[in-house]
Parts: sequence; structure tokens; C-alpha cells
Amino acid sequence: MDDLKTPPMRDPRRLLKRMRELMAVQENAQARLDHLTAMIAEEAGWDVCSIYLSRQSNALELCATFGLKAEAVHHVRLQPGEGLVGLVARRARPLSTSNARAHPAFSYKPETGEEPFNTFVGVPILRGGRMVGVLTAQTSQERQVATDEIETLQTVAMVLAEIVASGDIVDSEEMAGLDVRQSRPERFQGGAFSGGIARGVAVLFEPHVESARLIADDPGREEERLDTAISSLRIQIDEMLDSGRIPFGGPTRDVLQAYRMFAHDRGWLERLREAVRRGLTAEAAVERVRNENRARLMKAADPTFRERLHDLEDLANRLLRHLNGGAKSTAELPDNAIIIARNIGPAELLEFDREKLKGIALEEGSAQSHAAIVAKALGIPLVGRLEGALDQAEDGDPVILDGEFGVLHIRPQVDVTETYDARIQTLSERRLAYAELRGPAVSADGVRIGLHMNAGLLIELMALDETGADGVGLFRTEFQFMVAETLPRLSAQSAVYKSVLDAAGERPVVFRTLDLGGDKVAPFAPSTKEPNPALGWRAIRMGLDRPGLLRYQLRALILAAAGRPLKVMFPMISAPWEVRAARDMLDRELRHAERAGYVMPSDVKVGIMLETPGMAWALEHAIDAVDFVAVGANDLMQYFFAADRQNSRVSDRYDVLSPAALDLLKRVRDICAEHDTPVSVCGEIASKPLEAAVLIGLGYRSLSMAAPNIGPIKKLVSGLDVEKLGTWLASRLQSPADSLRPLLLQAGEDAGLPREAVENGRGI
Repeated sequence: MDDLKTPPMRDPRRLLKRMRELMAVQENAQARLDHLTAMIAEEAGWDVCSIYLSRQSNALELCATFGLKAEAVHHVRLQPGEGLVGLVARRARPLSTSNARAHPAFSYKPETGEEPFNTFVGVPILRGGRMVGVLTAQTSQERQVATDEIETLQTVAMVLAEIVASGDIVDSEEMAGLDVRQSRPERFQGGAFSGGIARGVAVLFEPHVESARLIADDPGREEERLDTAISSLRIQIDEMLDSGRIPFGGPTRDVLQAYRMFAHDRGWLERLREAVRRGLTAEAAVERVRNENRARLMKAADPTFRERLHDLEDLANRLLRHLNGGAKSTAELPDNAIIIARNIGPAELLEFDREKLKGIALEEGSAQSHAAIVAKALGIPLVGRLEGALDQAEDGDPVILDGEFGVLHIRPQVDVTETYDARIQTLSERRLAYAELRGPAVSADGVRIGLHMNAGLLIELMALDETGADGVGLFRTEFQFMVAETLPRLSAQSAVYKSVLDAAGERPVVFRTLDLGGDKVAPFAPSTKEPNPALGWRAIRMGLDRPGLLRYQLRALILAAAGRPLKVMFPMISAPWEVRAARDMLDRELRHAERAGYVMPSDVKVGIMLETPGMAWALEHAIDAVDFVAVGANDLMQYFFAADRQNSRVSDRYDVLSPAALDLLKRVRDICAEHDTPVSVCGEIASKPLEAAVLIGLGYRSLSMAAPNIGPIKKLVSGLDVEKLGTWLASRLQSPADSLRPLLLQAGEDAGLPREAVENGRGI
């Protein structure tokens, strides 16, 4: 008789098919859940099937049941960790027992009427790796629960998660207070990589399996698709590793080695195949296994397990892309979209609709990443190092992204939203005010200051007219190389440079030759693993050692100029001989162009980017070989203080307004003035009001910065008394103080500083 009470397990694919049919039926939320529990019990041969869902208090509420007392629905709640159901939720893994009441975690709830039922099995209902509930099944017979029965319930739970999270259930009155979707406000502190503030809706940038593609029509075909995608994934990873170079935007070699190991892991692959055999599509199988890994590893205290989770997440995303034919997740964006992603490449970023994309939040990333460069070029706020943001966000959540202070608010409270609305309004008013300052930058005492913009993309040059910049003080040429799979042809390089000159019109453009190496890698360039890339084989060092690459670029620049002035700047010069070697290479290309009958540039000026302390002290021995100098303050200062500006542990150990740093900057300016050689400052310090004021006070008359900073610096200049500030600085450069910053802020107008510089320096 007992065998009759427990019918043999039916084909789980039939159950999934019936669930799909039920999803298409129009009925209220409670009726749908009730029908689901009855269907699962009938098809799987259980006496009882129940669905418990999470509430905002983290309690688990009985929301539907077949076999227990109906009056217990929405009245029985289990506190976090309470009972067998709570244990399943806490562990985020299945639990089964043939004698539930004997289990030490058992919690008796007489109102359910569950006394007759002995065998218990519970599986977590996971969505995005987050616990949203527990699916349970019970029978009066004491018996061992087979592995395939648990597998079936897990498969059902995945589909159930999407059904439960659908709008008709979440928004229904009887389900009010459920925490199926994320609802609590969350705040993440990260790094500010591209400035600005954006308010909009979250768009999760990772492959997502739509509910309509969860259940397979042909499981055999789905398993074939899965095997084909796995094979393609393995081949891709093997090729990336064995080629000796890591393509631009890809992970490091160590991570790829981990990918290779995981891609051949039998346990992972078998779990994927088993999910497909039970009726899920290949995509849904990847999603289900990913959810289980995420829920389990997120609970681990050991950080190495967290690292494994990131590897598995990225591997799952890659596999989903192979299943989708390699398509990128650049679906149609909603208005005011803020992308939340693990990481993102510049090519992917450029594919989005710029009118709708308002901000980017990354769990990883860096200020020098290619995505950050593009985001700055497009004027899009980007915040990185927001670990855990993807797990806490849902598509469509209201979010605020603060690119000034590196903060992401998910589902912000009203007071936070109101505060940011006021800030956004203030910034908008300032931008309008800056837009009116399109004329030349002239100080309060009549000193003309040249303000130029830094750029790396053609699209950035639209800001020349908007900002009234005097020209392009630095055009980074390497970006074209970093996004290309092969070395750009001469015609392609020349076309880009010609377009830049066309966009600039009569305004000067300084082209910096390739600054590859370090964190900037091109797919076709030789791969090198160096202990300290920032001090390694990069920029002019690579160009001189691989002269074909540099000469090819110089030839393209000469072709592009064709009757117009050409200004070429060599980066990372550390010794005078490098200046002469680079200039000699340019002279050879000019002679070649003349012999070939090219239209020659009307004028050629050669400069260096002064970024090393060694070159700062050797400048007198190289000044005769250059026509202009640009101080690359970002690298110069980090090398001067031997402190990585991207390392938060040491980046605040120095201040560029220290007497020692200012003395170095003044030395460079004085040498250039003595030899009548134009000198400018490029980099971050030129875009900060207080620092920019000090540079002007030291005698610099040309600054180059990102386009959004030109307006604020122009406003600063208009209120600056240059002569008074220069006198104040001259008397304090030998000060024993660690930094002149507090003294400057205290002196304020007495040192010739306008109010804006003082307020900015104080962080007001």
C-alpha cells in the first residue's frame, strides 16, 4: 500500500511543460501559486508541496500549499533560521530527511496540520543568487529522497523564482510585504573614475535569461547547443592563453588559467548537463548553476572563495554569450539608464545609445582603464570598485551615481534623492554659467592664460567650441591601437589624425605618440609580464626598441598634416639621448615624405612630455632638441614621491603643493623660460582650481585638461591676482611645511586667490 501512496517519479519535463502552460493563464497571484503547489505535488508524487517566500523582515512566510491546512497560508511565518525551512534558507542548499520531527532543527507549527508527514525535502528558491524563498515537499511515508527528486525540485525552484518575481505576484495585495525583489536602500562606496552625477534606472549588464526561454522544447537539442558552446568557450580560452598575448579588455593571464581549469571541471559541466536533461534550456541551465554557486559562495567567509565566485560568474557570462552567438548585451536602453556591470570594455561602451546612457557603475575597473578613458571622453559619470553592487541591484531599480565622490545609491530614500536633486540643479546652473565663458582666460590683473583640452577620441573634439578651449594640448593616439585586433593600417591612422586636425580648425593640436605598455595593452603588441609595468617597457622605450611601430605612426601624422602645422610630442622621456633618437626618427620620416612627393606639413614642432624626475634635472641638456615641453604632472609626481597614485594606501601620502614638488615644477618652468621654450602642464593638477592657481603663480601660462574642467578653471582665472600669488609663493617655497595647502587656504585673498579656489580646496 505504501508503494501506491508514493507513485514512481514522472518525467520532470512534463512538469516543466505544465508550468509553462500555467504561466500563460491569466489568474490572480494566489490562485497561480495554489495551482503550482498542486501541480508539483501531483507530478512529482508528493503528499504535500508548499512555497515559503521571504518578507522584508527576513522571515519566511507560507504563501501557498497543497496538503497542509489552507488557513495557515499567510499566517505561518518562520523567523530567520527557524525550523527545517529556515535551515534551507540559511545554507542556500537542499535538505532532506526521512524523519522530519527527529531532526534537531525541526520546529513544530500545529496550525499547519503537518503531523502525519514524516519525509521532508526543501530546496532554496534563488533569483540572481539571492534567497527569495524555499520550496518544500513532504510525504507521510518514511523514505530516502532520491537525488533525481531533489534535482527536479531545484529545477522547478528556478522557474518558480521567475514566476514569483513577476509583476502580477510581487504587486498583488495578498503578497504585500514580500521581499522577493530587492527593496531596501543600498549605498556603495567606490572609486570616482569619471566625474558627474547621474540619476536614473539600473540596467544590469550581464547576459540574462528571459522567463520565456527557461523551459526547453527539445532537451536533446539543448544539450547539443550546450556542448557546442562549451567547446567554443574552451577553444577561445586556449587560444587566448597559447597565443602569448591577452587581447585588449580581457582578464589577466592568471585569471584565464583559472578559467581554463573551471571550463574543464567535470562537476560544473555535469551539473549543467543534468539541468538540461531535466527540461531546462541551455541558457537556463547556466543561470541555475550560476545562481547556486553565487548563493553558496557569497556566504563563505574565506576571500579565496569570493575570488572563485568572480571567476565562475565571468565564465558563466562567457558561456551565455557563446550560446547567443557571441552577441553582446547591448539591448535597447531605457531613458536615463545607468549600467551596472562587473566590468565593461570600451567597444561595448561605445555601442550604447549616448542619449540614454547616463552613468556606469562597475564592481571592478580602475581610473586608468580604457572604459574610464571613454567615459571621460563622453562626459559620462563612471564609478568603479563597487563590490557586490550586481547582487543588490535589480533591473529598473532607481539609482543615483555620484562620479564626484565615487558613490552608488540603489533604491535611495527620499531625503537622499532630494539632496542629489539639489546638487544636480546646482551643477546644471554652473555648467550654464561656464558655457558663457567662451572667450580667452584672463586673470584679474590682466594675465592671459592658455587653456587647452586633453582628448583621445574624435568625439571629444565637439567640446572645443562648447568650452572655448584654445586648442588640444594633448591628443592621446594610443586608443585607436588598443581597440584594434591588428595594427591599424597607415591609411586608417592618417584618416583619424586628419579628422582631428579638421575638427580643430585653426586651433593647434599636440599629438602624443604611442604611450602603450603598462596598463595600456594592444592585442597585436608583444605581451610582457613585468614586476612593475609603470616603470617598465612602455611609451618611447617601446617606440625606440620597435622603431617600425613608431616610424609607421610618424609617417601617418605627416600624411595627415599635409599643408598644415604638425606638433608631435614624445612621452615618457627619461634621458636626453632618447629625445635626440626620437627626433632623428621623425626627421628621417620627413625626408622620406619629401622624396615620395607628399604634401608636407607647413611647420613641424617637436616636444616632450616631461614625466620623470631624471628628465626634469637633465632638461638643460635636451632643451635645444625640442620646440616645446609639456609637464605630465600625473606621472611626474608619482615618480617624484615614489607613491602609486592609483594605490589608495599610499596615494594620500604626498601633496603636490608641498614645497619640494613646487620647487621641482618651478625649476622646469624657469629652464624653459631661460631658453624661450613654451611649457605647459597636462594632467590632473591642472584641472583642480587651487593647484591650477598655484601653477599659474609659479609662472606657467598654459594648462591642458579634460574638457569639463575648462569652464571651472576659466572662472578661477578671472578672479586670480597672478602677481600677488607669485609673490606670496616665492617667499614660501623654502618653507619647512609638509604642504603649502593649509597656508594658502588660510591666506585666501591675501595670496591673490579667488573665493572659488579656496572653497574648492576646502572641499566646500
